[in-house]
Amino acid sequence: MQDTMSPPAPVVVETQKPSVQQQQFAIRLSMIVGFMMLLGKTYAYSITGSAAILSDAAESVIHVFAVSFAAFSLWLSLKPADESHPYGHEKVTFFSAGMEGMMIAIAAVFIIYVSIAKWMSGLELQNLAEGTLFTVGAAVINAGLGGYLVWQGKRNRSLVLIANGKHVLTDSWTSFAVILGLLLVLWTGWLPFDPITAIVAAVNILWSGGKLVRQSVGGLMDEADRTYEPQLHKALLEETQKRGLKYHEVRYRVSGTTMWVEFHLLFPQNTTLEKAHTNATEIELALKAASPINLNVITHLEPQEEQEPRHH
Repeated sequence: MQDTMSPPAPVVVETQKPSVQQQQFAIRLSMIVGFMMLLGKTYAYSITGSAAILSDAAESVIHVFAVSFAAFSLWLSLKPADESHPYGHEKVTFFSAGMEGMMIAIAAVFIIYVSIAKWMSGLELQNLAEGTLFTVGAAVINAGLGGYLVWQGKRNRSLVLIANGKHVLTDSWTSFAVILGLLLVLWTGWLPFDPITAIVAAVNILWSGGKLVRQSVGGLMDEADRTYEPQLHKALLEETQKRGLKYHEVRYRVSGTTMWVEFHLLFPQNTTLEKAHTNATEIELALKAASPINLNVITHLEPQEEQEPRHH
């Protein structure tokens, strides 16, 4: 729909950026801890021959590769907009989360395969007490790291950190399942507990990876994020009503840490362009103040008499 009135230029409002330093520190910490966990779990498998511990080590291999890609994606997402990418580079975070979800799913399938293969070929376990202690340490460290990454991701609205944190937490759940299996073997002497617990953990991991892929696809397709929609409409309604205005045709999309919003403001036909532009700017600033995330706003100005007041 063509606007019959337009401001001299769209007014773009931005909020303060999330902490780049916090995100970079978190991803570096994830990489260092992931590599240390891989070394520890590999050693635990070498002394036990446990299929469950091997599956746990395989999850750590995926983690190291995934966090390396996540670090690159975080670096790219933080680059400012340029001529080739006028809306910035934050969409890469959805792609990164999708890749991490796929890697989680691959790890789960590998765990199931190794567990069944070990079971079919005959189970031989040794040094289970020592291997269990290594796995307990890894599980506790990963649980703390995963929680920290998810917290920082939500705090900075970084899907890269949230995805990586969830990956680390699935690694931790795998370790706890491995611990349960090893303890059951120690207590009962029944060796099949080892691969069974690994398979159960793998199914849970597969579900977690699938959810990440689904979230990634939704973001890449600009699926509506209902988290902030009620707050957006509430602020719009309050600001337009106090000025005796109406609005419609609200559209928005979320890209990484930024929400892009555009809508049409309806003015009486005798409103001057200067006054309309001033009102639009004030409303945009009010939306910025009410938004919990970065906000870019573009307002289209239209004469009210030519439009039915609709609130979408």
